[in-house]
Formats: sequence, C-alpha cells, structure tokens
Amino acid sequence: MAKSETQEGWATIRRAVLSVSDKAGLIELARALADAGVELIASGGTRFAIAQAGLPVVEVADYTGQPEMLDGRVKTLHPRIHGGILARRDLPEHMEALESADMQPIDLVVVNLYPFEQTVARPDCPYEEAVENIDIGGPSLIRGASKNHDAVAVLTDPSQYEGFLAEFRATGGTTLGTRKRLARQAFARTAAYDRAIADYLEGQEDAAPAAEAAPFPSKLDLRFALKQTLRYGENPHQAAALYVDPAAVGPNLGTARILHGKELSYNNLLDLDSALRLVKLFDGPAACILKHNNPCGAAIADDAATAFEGAYEGDPVSAFGGIVGLNRPVDRATAELMCKPGRFLEAILAPGFDPDALELLTTKPTWKNSVRLVDLGEPIGPATSAPSGWDLRRIEGGLLAQGWDEQEHDPTGGQVATKRPPTDDERRDLAFAWKICAMVKSNAIVVAKGGRLLGVGAGQMSRLDSVRIATSKAGEAARGAVLASDAFFPFRDGPDVAAAAGVTAIIQPGGSRRDAETVTACDEHGMAMLLTGRRHFRH
Repeated sequence: MAKSETQEGWATIRRAVLSVSDKAGLIELARALADAGVELIASGGTRFAIAQAGLPVVEVADYTGQPEMLDGRVKTLHPRIHGGILARRDLPEHMEALESADMQPIDLVVVNLYPFEQTVARPDCPYEEAVENIDIGGPSLIRGASKNHDAVAVLTDPSQYEGFLAEFRATGGTTLGTRKRLARQAFARTAAYDRAIADYLEGQEDAAPAAEAAPFPSKLDLRFALKQTLRYGENPHQAAALYVDPAAVGPNLGTARILHGKELSYNNLLDLDSALRLVKLFDGPAACILKHNNPCGAAIADDAATAFEGAYEGDPVSAFGGIVGLNRPVDRATAELMCKPGRFLEAILAPGFDPDALELLTTKPTWKNSVRLVDLGEPIGPATSAPSGWDLRRIEGGLLAQGWDEQEHDPTGGQVATKRPPTDDERRDLAFAWKICAMVKSNAIVVAKGGRLLGVGAGQMSRLDSVRIATSKAGEAARGAVLASDAFFPFRDGPDVAAAAGVTAIIQPGGSRRDAETVTACDEHGMAMLLTGRRHFRH
C-alpha cells in the first residue's frame, strides 16, 4: 500500500526516463514500474529492449516531438525532458510553468553511461572510438535528477535496482533518504566518468614519442568501488577492504565468483592475484602454488591434473596450505589429486570448475568448509587483457606509479654469452624458469627442469644466498636443471654455486660490470648462459 503523498520526504513515481548502456536488470525494473502504472519513456536500444519484453514504453522522440538528430547525439537534450526533471514541486511557479508548456514532471531517471572506461582500457582502442564513447545526454540527465533529489530519484547502476525496487514495491515511491543517497552516488559516478575522460585526453596530449615512455597524468584521482570489507589486513590488528577498478577488463579478482569456502582474506587476495598473473603467462596447461606471495610450486604439462601434481610435488612441505592457480578449468582428475590424503589447500583459482570436481572439493571431510574456490569465469592465458591503469603503491606522503612489469614474448631470444649455447630442452626450461622468476620476490633465483619448478630463493638481501637456498631446495634434482635470476650476478660466486649443484644453464639479464667474470665461470663449468637484457625485480 502506497504511503500518503503528503508524508514528509516521501515522493511518488508516476513517470520515468530510462536510457542505459548496460541492460542488466532492465526488464525486471521496467516491468515493476509498468505494473505499478508508471509511464516509461526511453529511446534507442533501451526502448527496443523494453518493447521486446511486451511492456508499454514511449519513444523519447514521440514524447518530446523532436526526432533524434546528429546520428543519435541529440535525443534526451530537450526542455520537455529536463524541465520535467528539474521542476521544483514545492514552487507553484515551476509547476505552473510546466503546465503552461504542456510538460509533465519526471520522477525517476535510470541512466548508466556509455562504457568509456572499458573502451579506452583496450590497448587497440582508436582515438575516434574513445571520443564517440563520451556520453553527453546521460550525465546531463543524471546531474539534473541528482540536483533535484528533493523530488526525483536517480539510478546509475544495475546494482542499485534491487534495493530501489524493495522500497518502491512497498511504498509506490521513494524516501528522501534514499534519494539523497542515490544522488550522492550519482554525482560520484559522473565525477569518476569525467575524471576518466580527462585522464585519457591528457594522456593522449602528453604521451612522449618513445613507445616506452609512460604518459603519466599531472594529477591522479583514484575512483575504485568498495566491493567488501575484509576480516582484517595482513595482521589481525589492521582493518582492510577490497576495492575494484570499474575499468578493469579480462579475468580479475574484482569480477571473480567465490563458489565455496570461507571469506577471502587480505593475504589470500594478494596470493590469488600473483597466482593469476603467473598462470596467465602460459599458453598450455599450467599450475602454480603460492605461499606468502611467492611461488613454491609451478609446472606446465599436457593437462591440468599433471600440471597440478608437478607443481605440488615440487615442494610438498611448502605447498601445504598454499594458494593454487590454474589456467584451465578444474576437472575431476585434478580435484582427486588435490584431495589426496595429507593435502590441504587454502584456495583454488581457475577459469571454471567441472560439476563433479566441484562436488568432490566441497565435500572432502577435512576441509570441505574452509577451502575457497574462486571462479574467474573466463579463459586465462597470454592473450587475455593486461592489468588496467598503473601499478600503484602507497608510501608515506605520496604514491608511486609505474607501468606493469610485462614479460618478454621470447625470453630465450636474447644473447648467448657463453661458448656453449643451450640445448633445445634447456631453452624450454629457461623460458619456463624466467616466467616464474619474475613473480618471485627479489633477490629471486629459480631452479627448474622438465617444465617443473624445483627450488626458489626469494627475498634475500644477497643474491648468492638466494642461489644457495634455491639449489638446496632442489637437492639432487638440480643436476641437469636450469637456473633463472631476476637481475644480474654482481660476482661469479652465484654461477659457481649453481654449477656445484649440477645446474647446466642460466638465464639472467646481464648488465653487471663483472659480466665477463660470470661468463668465464659458466664456460669453465661447461654451462650455457643467456642474457635477456631485461630484469624483473619484484619488491
């Protein structure tokens, strides 16, 4: 039953304008409004979708008496629309002006904007296409409705529909508190939209001629949407939350679905993101296991199950309680290996879970209520989108911004510095080890063989210590293995220790004043060494 229209702060809805790019939830919203007798006014694809659903809807051009013009650039920019939105219901002269002009009040505006952020996030987006995706009528409608929130409600995102409809169905209108909240969110949306446009145009103007130069904006305004608060941060005494980038495209944790398990923690999310970035580097089936934001296991194979088993057996002690990432859906065979006695996993990230695998993973008695299953919902691999925006990190008093650390297409295409070139098998393992090494905290050393990670030396102040740790982890398996170093060796001692462990080939950036000594050491031990010319520090 509708509330009295005289009740303070409450407003009925008799007429609504709808113009949306994102059609999610549109029909349910339009049907609820139409069933309550609300007149619907829409144009273009929005009007077509509503009409296709069999709902009564008035074309904007018919409502205003002015056909669309300039290829649709001018549709809702008309006094009959904006007068109906902006008229103050508490001023008799405003209402008289509407009546004399044969205009009607508009009580609800439903608009989501052209997808400008998503459009310019594509690396191949032409400038002309970006400009065409700058919405003009939409922001005007939103700002008008938001300004007149004393009487008009505005919806700018499908996520708002459910809450709005709950109140509308109960009352036939909206409360002032709801309209204020929606107006605040609407102004935040248009502010973020305008900021994205300004940043894009500034980047186009300031971009340096060199392809590697980063066109940083003179001001960086961040507008991320709160997705959820977390139990705590890195430690229990730290508050934490997850914000998502509305412009992000491709598989990411902001849009992933949590199919099962406890709430993801701050540390879980950091590890899951690293796992995603690692398995994205491979075309074929790949698996990795992360602990404390470092890979402790990784492998490539002909299928997901074999890749997972190779990753787990690389370091079973460290893998216990680890975060798993795969670039293929989890099938029954992979799930059975995950559930072997004595194994425990904190979270599993993949581009899908087969139904029988999902059943097994969620019913294993010892961890059925704890393991988190994260479905990215789309394929993962080198062809998927790079992260959007800049790689950001806070420091006291400011913020550091940089481009994302992208991997070389063919890391083994660098200089062969030694007398002996690597064999074909060594080249394959060197390429594998190099990709893993880029995801290890510096100083980073990785030992690998047969498409499997054998040992990792991570985060040591001395590169020599990292070599010792990685070869010690690999043990006897280091014989005939390869080694990757994320930066150059300052002395020959690192290759000497690697040779003593049985390593036969090394890949590293080079660039040290003592590169010649390192090359000499490799030649003395009969090792091959590739210099990539590009380092991959990860602090």
